Amino acid sequence: MDVVWVGAAYLGGLLGSRVGFPPLVGYLLAGFVLYALGYRSSEALHTLADIGVWLLLFAVGLKFRLKNLIRPEVLGVGGLHLMISSAVVFGVMFLALGFGNALYLAIGLAFSSTVLAIKLLEDKSELNSYHGRVVVGILVLQDLVAIVLLAFAGAKQPTLWASGFLLLPLLRPVLVQLLVRSGHDELLLLFGLALALAGGTLAGRVGISPELGALIFGAVLAGHERTNELSDVLWGLKESFLVAFFLTIGLGGLPPLGLLIWSPLVLVALPLQGALFFWSFLRFGLRARTAFVASAALTSYGEFALIVVKPLIESGQLEAGWASLLGVMIALSLLVAAPFNRVVHVLYERFETSLLRFEAKTIHPDQEPSQLGNPNWLVIGMGRIGGAAYNQLETSGQHVVGLDSDPDKLEHHRTKGRNVLYGDAEDPELWERLELTGLSGVIVTAPDLEARLRSLEGLQKRGFTGRKAVL
Repeated sequence: MDVVWVGAAYLGGLLGSRVGFPPLVGYLLAGFVLYALGYRSSEALHTLADIGVWLLLFAVGLKFRLKNLIRPEVLGVGGLHLMISSAVVFGVMFLALGFGNALYLAIGLAFSSTVLAIKLLEDKSELNSYHGRVVVGILVLQDLVAIVLLAFAGAKQPTLWASGFLLLPLLRPVLVQLLVRSGHDELLLLFGLALALAGGTLAGRVGISPELGALIFGAVLAGHERTNELSDVLWGLKESFLVAFFLTIGLGGLPPLGLLIWSPLVLVALPLQGALFFWSFLRFGLRARTAFVASAALTSYGEFALIVVKPLIESGQLEAGWASLLGVMIALSLLVAAPFNRVVHVLYERFETSLLRFEAKTIHPDQEPSQLGNPNWLVIGMGRIGGAAYNQLETSGQHVVGLDSDPDKLEHHRTKGRNVLYGDAEDPELWERLELTGLSGVIVTAPDLEARLRSLEGLQKRGFTGRKAVL
C-alpha cells in the first residue's frame, strides 16, 4: 500500500478516534480527502480491500451455524424487509429509470453493509450474542439474494464447478488436521490467510461471490475448539486490509450534479429502513431491545449495492455516475451508523420506556430470566475464565448459576450438567427484573468492557451488597 494511503488512513483514524468516532469513520474521510487532492484508487488498493473483506467473511464463517440462518426471525425479517423496502424504492424510481434498472437499484439499496455490521459487532464482542447471530444470518441471506441478482444482471454466472462447494464439508477432517498441526504462531496465521484467499479466489473462478466463498471456507471449520484462536490470530491482519476497503469508498469520487437529485431520496430512505427492521423484528416476537440493537447494526447501505449495479453500468444500461452516487451514499450511511452503534445501548436505555410500548406481550425467543433459582453465586460470562470460576465455586460446595448471551456456550455448559441461563449483561432490562435475593457474590468475566461496566452499574442500581469480582 502506498505510503500516502497509509499515512492518510492513520491520520484520519487518529482524528476520528480522538473526537469519539470509530477509526473507520476517519478512514472514509481520508479517502474523500485524498480524492479531493487528486489521488485515485488503484488495482492494488482494490486487491487489498478484497482480501480484507474475504478475511472478515472467513472469520464470520468460523462462527457460522446453519441453524442460525433458517430461524424465523432471520428468514422472516430478512425476506419481509427486502420485499417492502425494494417495493417502495422501486415505485419511486420506476418512471425515471425503467423497470430493470429501478428493480436492481431498489433491491441493492435494501442491502445492509456486511463489513460495517460485522466489524461493529466484533469490536463490541457481540458477534455471538443472540442479536449478533440474527444480524449475521440476515446479512448472509442478503448476500445470497445478491448472488441471484448478479446472475440475472448478466454478470459471470455460476459454472458447473460451483456445485463443488457443496462437497467442501467432506474436506473438514483434512482441514481440521491442518489446523491442529499449524501450531499457535505464524503457521496458524498463514493457514487462515490461505483458506480465506482460496475461498475467495475459487468462488470467483466458478462464478459465485468471492465473499460467500470465503465465508463457506470458514464455515467448514466452524465448531472446532481452535477456531477462536484462529480468528484471534487473523484479527490484526484483517483489520489492516480492511483499511483499504474504507479508503476505496472515499476514493470512488463524487457523483455528477445531474444525479444528486436522487440523494435526498436515498438519505431519507435510510432511517425508514431502520424503522422497518425494528417493526419487522417486533412482529416476529423479539423483545424491543433485541429489535432496536439489531436494527441499528443493519441500518446502513451495503457494498453489495455497488456490486449489483456494476454489470448494468458496464453494459451501458445505467449511467456510470450511479457508481459514484451509491459510493457516496454508502459512505454517508457508514459515517452515521458507526457512531450510532457505538452508543446504541445507551440510547436504548434512554428511550426504553417508549420502545417497550411496541413490544408484543408474549413469550419471546430471546426472553431473559427473572429468577435464578436461589444460587449463592452468579457468574456473568461463561467463557474460559467464567467456566473455570464456575468449576472452582462448585467444587467448594457453592450453588452456582452462570449467565451468558452466546447460545453455543450455553449448549456446551449444559451438556456438562452446569446450570447456565441466557442473559445479556448489557441489557438494562435484565438488571431491572433479575431477582438477586440470596446471592453471596457475583463474578463478572464478560469479555467486553461495556458489558462489565453495565453489569457493575446494574448491581449498584439494585443495591446489591454482596461480594463483586471482575476477572
